[in-house]
Amino acid sequence: MTSDRLIEITNPDDPRIAEFRDIRERDLTGRENRFIAEGTVVLRLLAEAHAAGGEFIAEKVLLLQNRVAGLADIIAALPPEVPVHVATSEVLDGIVGFHLHRGVLALGRRKTESELSAFLDRLPQQALVLVGCGISNHDNMGSMFRNAAVFGADAVLLDESCCDPLYRKALRVSVGSVLTMPYCRQSSDVHLLAALADRGFAIWSLSPRGEADIRDVPPSDRMALVVGTEGDGLPQNILSAFGSVRIPQAPGLDSLNVATASGIALFEMASRIKRI
Repeated sequence: MTSDRLIEITNPDDPRIAEFRDIRERDLTGRENRFIAEGTVVLRLLAEAHAAGGEFIAEKVLLLQNRVAGLADIIAALPPEVPVHVATSEVLDGIVGFHLHRGVLALGRRKTESELSAFLDRLPQQALVLVGCGISNHDNMGSMFRNAAVFGADAVLLDESCCDPLYRKALRVSVGSVLTMPYCRQSSDVHLLAALADRGFAIWSLSPRGEADIRDVPPSDRMALVVGTEGDGLPQNILSAFGSVRIPQAPGLDSLNVATASGIALFEMASRIKRI
């Protein structure tokens, strides 16, 4: 890697890195599909997605100077038109507004989002899908994507009330899985589930009040696990319209965290179709 690839930033107010300024207060999610990627693993996956011509591209990178040598292979994998900015720790902290100990940031963009019908029609004949309804916590969102990737799900569907999985914290918690797991975030929960039912999916809603034990779910070529937000959970109209399942647990606690519950349930469903 030649030094002329690197652009030194000495002033936190440099307009070339304006998108990285005060990122805690002004996340880029929702602004023309741009987002902030943080950390080595996420940057590597973003570079791989860009090189593969997928739906995510890197627009610019900002690194701590002493991280450059260890990231040489990732930097080399980025197209030459992607600028790589470097700064000292003092300048970098002044840019982002706090001490960024990882020292690795990138500005990414999602090029397109498929219309729901087209997205669902691309799913394989044997498919496992995780559906989120009203998920507003970014940690839970990131963990759900990581669970979906680990247990071999084919896609994540989110209704329009869910938070954006490209929010910086959700993306970081997912360990980059948001960039590798096909997903679609649009429409209402009822519309999403009706579209899945029309395509032959066996739909199972997860609730502490579920009628069936998750271990008793029968195998099916196409399976969808539906999870709701913390507190209220899934609305009754969804629980009544589709099969509902519960995860048995010791008495005394109301329910599991939605991220933990989705992992347990995905493991059980993935084993039914021999994904794991």
